[in-house]
Amino acid sequence: MTATTRPLRSVLYIPGSKPRALDKARGLACDAVIFDLEDAVSPDEKVAARETLAEALAEGGYGARMRVVRINELDTEWGADDARAAAAMQPDAILLPKVGSPADLEALAEIVGDIPLWAMMETPGAMLNAAAIAGHRQLQAMVMGTNDLAKDLQTRFRPDRLPLITGLGLCLLAAKAHGVAIIDGVYNAFKDEDGLNAECAQGRDMGFDGKTLIHPAQLDIANAAFTPSEEEAALARRQIDAYEEAQAAGQGVAVVDGKIVENLHVATARETLAKLAAIAAMSPEPSP
Repeated sequence: MTATTRPLRSVLYIPGSKPRALDKARGLACDAVIFDLEDAVSPDEKVAARETLAEALAEGGYGARMRVVRINELDTEWGADDARAAAAMQPDAILLPKVGSPADLEALAEIVGDIPLWAMMETPGAMLNAAAIAGHRQLQAMVMGTNDLAKDLQTRFRPDRLPLITGLGLCLLAAKAHGVAIIDGVYNAFKDEDGLNAECAQGRDMGFDGKTLIHPAQLDIANAAFTPSEEEAALARRQIDAYEEAQAAGQGVAVVDGKIVENLHVATARETLAKLAAIAAMSPEPSP
C-alpha cells in the first residue's frame, strides 16, 4: 500500500513517556499511532521518553498499525537528539512539528536519512507554503494542527470551522496535487460524540484521508466515518459494471440510477473498492 492507499482513518496520539498507554495502543482499533515526544511529554520527561518509546517499539506488537514518531522542533534543545533517536527506532515515519517550508523537512532528512517524513501543518506560514512542502521528496503525509493554527489566526471556535477552511483547503489542494496523504486535525471535546461525528463527516467530505485523535473513545466514530458505506460500495460496483457493459456496446457513457457515469466516475468507484480492500487487509484475522 502506498502513502495514499494505506488506510489512515484513525490516527491516535499516544504519549511516548507513558508505558501503560504505549502498551494499550497495541490493542486499539486505530490505523496509525503517533508516538508523541512533543506536546504530550513534559520538559523534564523528554529525555527519558526517548528510551521508554524505543523499548516499546523494539518490543513490537503493534501489528499493521502505522508507527509514527513525532519529535520536537529541530530548533529546540531536544529536537536533533529526538530525530537521531527516532531514526534508530526504525518507525514507519517521523513527524516534524511546525513545518514552515521544505527546508525544515530537508534539515530533518539530513539527520534521519531516507525514513519517510510527515509534516505538521499548523502555522499561517505553512498554509502559504503548503504546495512546496507537499512536494518534498520524502514527504508521505501532512497532518493538520488545527489547534495551533487557530491560535495563530486568533479565531473563535465554530462548529463549521469556517475560520480554518482556507487553511484546510490549501493543504488539501497541495496534498492531492503531490499524491501525499492528508490527515485532519483533532477534535478536542472527546466526550462529544455528535460533534466528532459532524467534524469527521466534514473532513471526509472535503477529501481528508482520516482524522487525528486524542482519545481511544474517538476511534469507532472516526473509523466509521472514513470507511466507505455498504451503499457506497454497492453503487461503485454497479457503476463499474454498467460502464464496462456500455464500453462493450461501443458507448462512452453509462446510466446508473438516472445519472450519467463516465470514466472519471468509474475511477472514483475503483478507488472506493480499493480503499475497502485495503481496510480489510489491515484488519486482524478473526479467531477460529
